[in-house]
Amino acid sequence: MRLDDLDPTDNARDFGSGGGGGGGGFGLLGLLPLLLGRGMGCGGVALIGIVALVFFSMGGGGLLGGGGTQTQQGQTQGAPNVPKACDTEDELFACRVMTSTEQVWGEIFAEHGQRYKPATINFFQNAVQSACGQASSAVGPFYCPGDNGVFLDTGFFDELDKRFGAKGDFARAYVVGHEVGHHIQNLEGTSTKVSQAQGRASRAEGNHLSVLLELQADCYAGVWAKRSGRLEPGDIEEGMVAANAIGDDTLQRQGQGEVVPDSFTHGTSAQRKQWLQRGLDSGDPAACDTFNAQI
Repeated sequence: MRLDDLDPTDNARDFGSGGGGGGGGFGLLGLLPLLLGRGMGCGGVALIGIVALVFFSMGGGGLLGGGGTQTQQGQTQGAPNVPKACDTEDELFACRVMTSTEQVWGEIFAEHGQRYKPATINFFQNAVQSACGQASSAVGPFYCPGDNGVFLDTGFFDELDKRFGAKGDFARAYVVGHEVGHHIQNLEGTSTKVSQAQGRASRAEGNHLSVLLELQADCYAGVWAKRSGRLEPGDIEEGMVAANAIGDDTLQRQGQGEVVPDSFTHGTSAQRKQWLQRGLDSGDPAACDTFNAQI
């Protein structure tokens, strides 16, 4: 994927290994591995965002009351010990991806007479405090609506390569683009509607709604990649390998030896590839309406 000519985004922060805030406890995010009954790793991509969105829209207290966000702001405005963002190879790559997403989604929003508000990318190591609670690197990349931010420990890129066999720059870019897809859903109000519906649904129905949200984010990642005009030969194949590796059925089969469809929260490998491809083929967000598709 051709990104070298892009300047890194200005909407970036680096919390280093310090965590980025006080507040105490692990909040909702730190409990997710226990709630789900397994370590999350790559399977946690964006699931954090989904559960956080549910809790956030329900007016959850504690860290979701705004304290986490305020603490972060205090630590990132002129604090001498805060690392500089986008200053490592992996961070620079992610920051350039973010710049590309800002260009593409800015154009798409402008086509509809709207102004795009970019997401912030937040780098961390080991653990971080967001407006959605405290999370460790084990949960993988996630999006927190309270921060309008994507959170990423770039060590995940190595895990994507070595553990899941998803190699290449577009495999990594797809992960970032997917999280930005959740930002688009937040701006559109889709995430809030889904979380409200989940509050009235059974667990299986709520999981299915999460799947629809995740697949739409995959499609949005494809839309961005298509509209960016920066894809190179082999990129799409890299993205498909990554989408296949993080499907619920593949992860469950590898992790527990059996597949439990009612517990799916992200979609099967086939579904994730299908919706990423739909975005890549169309370049049109309107083609990403998973909620009115037969899934």
